[in-house]
Amino acid sequence: MNGPRTILALNAGSSSLKYGLYRVDADTCEERFAAKVEGTGGDADPVATIVEALRQRSLPMPDAVGHRIVHGGPNVREHARIDAALMTHLDEAKAFAPLHVPVAVKIVAQAKDAFPQVPQVACFDTAFHATLPLVAKTLPLPADLRAGGIERYGFHGLSYESIVRQLGNAIPERVVIAHLGNGASLCAVHAGKSVDTTMGLTPTGGIVMGTRPGDLDPGVLLYLLRERGYDAARLEVLVDRESGLKGLSDGTSDMRKLHEMGSDASRLAQDVFVHVARKHVASMVASLGGIDLLVFTGGIGENDAATREAILEGLRWMGSFAVRVIPTQEDEQIARHTWRIAS
Repeated sequence: MNGPRTILALNAGSSSLKYGLYRVDADTCEERFAAKVEGTGGDADPVATIVEALRQRSLPMPDAVGHRIVHGGPNVREHARIDAALMTHLDEAKAFAPLHVPVAVKIVAQAKDAFPQVPQVACFDTAFHATLPLVAKTLPLPADLRAGGIERYGFHGLSYESIVRQLGNAIPERVVIAHLGNGASLCAVHAGKSVDTTMGLTPTGGIVMGTRPGDLDPGVLLYLLRERGYDAARLEVLVDRESGLKGLSDGTSDMRKLHEMGSDASRLAQDVFVHVARKHVASMVASLGGIDLLVFTGGIGENDAATREAILEGLRWMGSFAVRVIPTQEDEQIARHTWRIAS
């Protein structure tokens, strides 16, 4: 696979599967086709739908398949070819990201059935943050818990990698990247490496998201367990599907709809999102000791000028720094890693 090859990049969400077919070599990555399949739960086989879509368009079948995997758990910190040992680690990682990893593992199995002779590669959102210094990744818990893999992992790594790649040799020394979308996080990048980030053990922490609250006082969860009769399953639904913008606005996680609604609840949701994002940008700047460039990416970061400006308005006190909007290229990043590893 040293020459140009056709790579299928699969980017699994909790309810849909984005995919792209790319022609990749050592220097270029050309998109041939991209789309989304809804419905990744239950008995659905979205990979079969993708195969049919490629056939209908007379597109080539892939020479290798790359998968976005949100969490590799404590034992996998690099993008890697999928084999039996890696599948075992992915089963272990389900406990760290139950909303994302089980779906991704199921799609890996479906892709193996659809393309049995084709190399499969796992591309981890946690890999970019393997450079976090000890002081940034350590959570303030007893040693026996930390020894079991409880630490700050960080996510959206493929998005952050794509921004660093696009900046190339012109990347400044101190960059804060704000990946703002239904899932949202920030990353402090020093000399091209991740040195701090807002998400922690799971993709639930950090800043306010579409349906996730970001950082919460742990006492809130204890209160709900003790006083409101919540159990672990009910808490999981609360923090993964009912909170964030959706919880604040009494119904919607879509920032575009929040702009249109004009209700008190919708305005509060927007204001809280902006307020928390500002605070966390400042925390990333503190980790870097200053800022040269702030990059906005992700669905909100790329397309919502009003939210960007509101965040920036609260950061004027930091002085002068460059601001850019750069589209994330997660799927292209998957294709590039897959070509390299399968080669």
